[in-house]
Amino acid sequence: MTVEVPAKTLPASKPAGRIRQKNEEAILAAATEEFARHGFKGTSMNTIALRVGLPKANLHYYFNNKLGLYVEVMRNILDLWDSAFSHLNADSDPAEALANYIRAKMEFSRRQPLASKLFAMEVISGGECLSEHFSQDYRDWFRGRAAVFEAWIAAGKMDPIDPVHLIFLLWGSTQHYADFSSQICRLTGRKKLTKEDFAVATDNLIHIILKGCGLTPPAK
Repeated sequence: MTVEVPAKTLPASKPAGRIRQKNEEAILAAATEEFARHGFKGTSMNTIALRVGLPKANLHYYFNNKLGLYVEVMRNILDLWDSAFSHLNADSDPAEALANYIRAKMEFSRRQPLASKLFAMEVISGGECLSEHFSQDYRDWFRGRAAVFEAWIAAGKMDPIDPVHLIFLLWGSTQHYADFSSQICRLTGRKKLTKEDFAVATDNLIHIILKGCGLTPPAK
């Protein structure tokens, strides 16, 4: 089944410029928290409006309905993740590029764990609201990312590995510390993961993944 995604509509009467951007960012942040804590069905536009401190009517100035807002939250999460990955190119040093990407993804997991968990729940449930996003354009983008690794391999810059599985490993390992933080805390006896915990985990991931690619981790 394909979900029809309602378009986000911004009438001419809406606030422009920085005010609109600030309000949209606040709405997306509040919606991310509400959806992550209560799920799509358990969240209402009213509770999001209350959290962000805007009248419910104002919320509809920016997003027509709950589904449109939910899809935009998903897109926002993916755009933030993908922007860091899009900087990789065949001329980059693979060790530096991968280390920087792992650090960026781990920092996202530390700063926005609810966003990561929300995305994971959507994918686990079938990802119907992401069907439009995972279009041919996105698959072409993904193949373009894999082609960067293939270029590095062809140039002898890293060991010959399957780029697709490496990308999945990069995504899964960096998001694990947000999505499964409660499991990690219980197993390690922590109440919550600290900034230092993430720093240690990041260094270990960089070492493990880069060594597995035949690369030397760069000096910090």
